Parts: sequence; structure tokens; C-alpha cells
Amino acid sequence: MLKLKAEKINISTGNIWTAVLNKDTAHKLDLHPGDRIELCVVNGKRGACELNVILEVSDRGFNHKIGLFAETWKKLNVKKGDTIEVKRSVKPDSLIFIREKLMGKPLTAKKIDEIIKDVVAEDLSMVEIAYFVSGAMIHGLSDTETVNLTKSIVRNGSQLHFGKGEIVLDKHCIGGVPGNRTTMIIIPICTSLGLTMPKTSSRAITSPAGTADTMEAMCEVAVPAPELMKIAKKIGGFIAWGGGVDLAAADDKMIKARHPLSLDPEGMLLASIMAKKFAAGSNHVLIDIPVGPQVKIKDKKKGRHLKKRFEQIGKMLKMKTKVILTDGEEPIGRGIGPALEARDVMDTLSGKNVSTDLREKALTMAGILLEMCKKAKKGKGYEMARVQLDSGAAYEQMIKIIEAQGKKTLRPKVGKLKRTIKAKKSGKITYINNKLISRIARVAGAPKSAGSGLWLDKKLGDKVKRGDVLYTIYSDSKERINNAAKFAKENPYHIH
Repeated sequence: MLKLKAEKINISTGNIWTAVLNKDTAHKLDLHPGDRIELCVVNGKRGACELNVILEVSDRGFNHKIGLFAETWKKLNVKKGDTIEVKRSVKPDSLIFIREKLMGKPLTAKKIDEIIKDVVAEDLSMVEIAYFVSGAMIHGLSDTETVNLTKSIVRNGSQLHFGKGEIVLDKHCIGGVPGNRTTMIIIPICTSLGLTMPKTSSRAITSPAGTADTMEAMCEVAVPAPELMKIAKKIGGFIAWGGGVDLAAADDKMIKARHPLSLDPEGMLLASIMAKKFAAGSNHVLIDIPVGPQVKIKDKKKGRHLKKRFEQIGKMLKMKTKVILTDGEEPIGRGIGPALEARDVMDTLSGKNVSTDLREKALTMAGILLEMCKKAKKGKGYEMARVQLDSGAAYEQMIKIIEAQGKKTLRPKVGKLKRTIKAKKSGKITYINNKLISRIARVAGAPKSAGSGLWLDKKLGDKVKRGDVLYTIYSDSKERINNAAKFAKENPYHIH
């Protein structure tokens, strides 16, 4: 045991409790990088004692001191000049279970729960979480493991609870298609018919916008769970950021660990999606799997396999689950980027300047949900959804949702700078590169700069003449729009 003066390191670690010792100090306790140490503020009762942290070791500095990263300093409520008691701590049992998974052993519900508890408690580093992800990637997760992982993620986060027997709808797209803001049309359609559809969505990680980013361009999305429940009971639904209500918190941390190497273990993908639905109280879920050479699921064979697993996991969780395979060969809608996608949604809802493909996909999916919960008779769901959209009822419902969450605007501003990209020859558009479209929008500034992105004037199959505008780039930064224009030279549109 040692007593050392605390020194603050003004660097964020993303809520991973971390401290730094000089190598000579660490040697006294036979400590090495990655070991656990237990910290306690010993002068005064301001701090929270017995915080286990992960050790980093420095070759220089921190003589007779312990360096505390920003979150650790705050968690312990340390004041300048405080003394910290340091002693060796044991590594969590969850590391043994992670090692077992890496070796190919199936995990019991109890072992999975220990891992998830430690993920939520910030007792595992990103590297250690990444090893768990790697084990699932290499050896897979069985249906039983996937269900247990789903339940554990839900159990160790916040949940929304609706009345027993109440029908609660949800939908999810596994991603990969730019635009595709069907959620923001489906929810007002379904809730305008008196159904309950609470939606917690994620922010973009590698795309130009997530549903939460797009909704945030018009209203608040980080709404506390109690307020969301009031909105759901009053209006029928909401479209909020899942991170703001701490639903499936462990999953958000595992997604961060998966991101650097783009690891996407099938079992974790299933658990990630189903946990968020389960935590939101949903019992009727529609899953959209886009299929195409540029999205996550490259062919229909893989799509059908994933569909079967989703529906089996849903059955084991006692959730009515339907999966559809959709066309992932081009962007859905015309806006790419938060403000531009929000405009596209509101135009389609209002019936002015409608994106036909966005409208049709949203109507089809809303129709399926209406039939799943028996609001509409079989084969009549599409027509019921169309009436709500064409009558303006869905648009009015969307305005109610936006106002209830904290309205900012119904028509977000787009970037002040714009650059039009024109066709260099006449012909027919035979291919659109989704990944390049997304990259250009991100280079322009999306999603961080909400008004940045692309507006697509032409879609797959359209005939164009030389000089026709294919799409427009928007940005608030001259440097960014110039860089985006350079990427545009790779030409995401193929014309023949």
C-alpha cells in the first residue's frame, strides 16, 4: 500500500477509470500496465473510496504522485493537494470468462451477465471489451448465448415499461444505405392511428447521419426517460437518442470497441438490435435488412440466414418479429446529412417535393406493421398507411412529436456553401456508389455540421443529359467543400 499526492491529467478516457504511476513507484507494488489498483481519498470524506481503476505506467514524471485522468478525478471527487491511498486490486472474474470465449468455450447466462455488468460499471478497458467482441467474432454466439446476451444488456440498463398486454411497435434497419429515413415517416403514420411506437435511435458512427442526428436537426433528442414516457402516453410515440436514456448502455460501449476494426459479430449484431427493442418495451418488431454489393449484407442467401436468426431470437424473447429483405443498391431519398435528410422527411410527409422511393418504402413497412398488430386486415395495411400520409394526418402527428420533444425548427438550415456536380455525358444512371456518396457527405462535414451533406437530384435508372445536375454538396466550411469536391472526382454515379 502507498499514499501518493494526486495529480490531475486533463485528458478524457471515455469513462474508463484509469490512473498513471511512475515505473519506479509501480515496481514497489509489483504492478504492470493493465493491472488493477484500488484508490481511496484518505484526507477528508469527499471522495468515493475503493474505486478500482486500470493502471498505466509512465517512464517519466509522476514521482511520488499518482496521475488521475479526468473522469477518475471527478469520480473520486478529488481536490487539489489530496492524498490517494493506492493498493493492488484483483482483476475481475469477467476477464476469465472473456478468455474462455476466446478459446471457443460457450458462455453461460451467469458468465455473460458478469461480463456485461463489468462493461457497464466501466471495470473493463476498451481493449478487454474488444477481446470479448473478438471471441464472438471468431467462434460465434449460439442462439442461447445471443438471447442471454440480449437479456443481460437489457437488465443492466434502463427500461421503458408500458401496460401489460399493450401493443408496442418498433422497426429497425441494420444500416448501410445512405438516407433511408423511413423511421421518421413510419412512426407518425402508426401513432396517428392510435398505436404506441416509442423509438430510440443511435447517432451516426460511420454514416453521414443517424436517425437521432436527423431528428436533432428539428428538436431535442436527449430527453429523459420519464419525459419520454409522458410523450408516449400523450402522443403515442417519440424519436429519441438511445444514449440519452441509457437504454442498452452496455451495447453502446461494445459498439465503440467494435468500431476501430469494423468487427460485427453476427450474434452481437442480433443482441444489439433486439436488446434496444426489448428495453423500449416493444413486442411487435419489423427488421429491415438491405441487401446489395455495397451494404453489410451482400447477397440474399446471407440475408435469408440472418432473417431466420432474427425471427428465432425474437421468438425466444417472446417478441413478434418480422424481417424483410430490401434493395440496398442506392440511397433511399434525396437528402444525405442531418438537415438535408430532415427536409426530405418533412417534404415527403407534407406531400410537397416528395421523394418517391422514401415514400414507398415507408408506406410498405408501415403497412406491414399495421397488419402485424392486426390494426389492418391482411393485404390492407399499405392502403391504411397511405390514407394517413395523403390526408396530412401523419404530417400533423410528426409536428406534435417534434413539439413535445422540444421543437427547434421544422425546416433546418443547410450549409451556406454549395457545389453542384454535373453529368459529364448523356445516358442512363446504371450504378450509384453508396460508400462514396456517404464519404463525400462526411468530408463535407456531416453529421457534426448538421447542415452539411448532399442533395441527390438523380437516382438509379434516371436518364440524364450532359450538364444535368446529379447532386449538390452543402457545407459551412470552404476547406471541407473543396475537399468533398475532390472526392466527387471519383464519380459515385456511373452513366452508360
